[in-house]
Amino acid sequence: MNDITLTINGISQEFNRRTIFRDLTFTISSGESLALTGKNGSGKSTLIKILSGLLTPTKGTVAYTLKGTKVLPDDIKSAIGLVSPYLQLYDEFTGLENLMILSSIRSNGSLTKERAEALLDRFGLAARRHDFVRGYSSGMKQRLKYAFALLHAPGVLLLDEPTSNLDAEGIEIVQQVVLEQGKAGILILATNDEGEAKWCSRRFQVA
Repeated sequence: MNDITLTINGISQEFNRRTIFRDLTFTISSGESLALTGKNGSGKSTLIKILSGLLTPTKGTVAYTLKGTKVLPDDIKSAIGLVSPYLQLYDEFTGLENLMILSSIRSNGSLTKERAEALLDRFGLAARRHDFVRGYSSGMKQRLKYAFALLHAPGVLLLDEPTSNLDAEGIEIVQQVVLEQGKAGILILATNDEGEAKWCSRRFQVA
């Protein structure tokens, strides 16, 4: 899904009568990348959840358009990839089984085994593809989350704490993913790391 535009207009979020952020507005289109920055507790992760459809904002609107035509929320979910600390994997299955199972949920089982194995290889997990995820390190699980997020070549990729638990090799792979997605679609990442923020062509302060 190409030529996507995301517009948030006047987004505000409150929890238990506490305002997390107020009146956020920006627009981003395919071919752009955006770093969400801000101090701890400013609501970066909350905003990522809103953009992915996991949360509904207290106020304001989130709108996706494809070639100028508004896309319904249920339809845009198939075009979104998400990597975040709150994304859960199935510890009782192998890495390869995780991808195949999640594909059957997300894309009606259209993922081929060859595609899944190619993604596992890209993220350095090919040799461990038949191992149960419960035996994976935190960094390996983060790599597997990226493989899952890229299963369907998403038009929109949302990253929350993108290099969490990754070693230098993993960070280099993620940086390449960010650069590629920023050219082919929409890339939005939430970070407190200045180096990660510099990977993006634009920056937005969440406050």
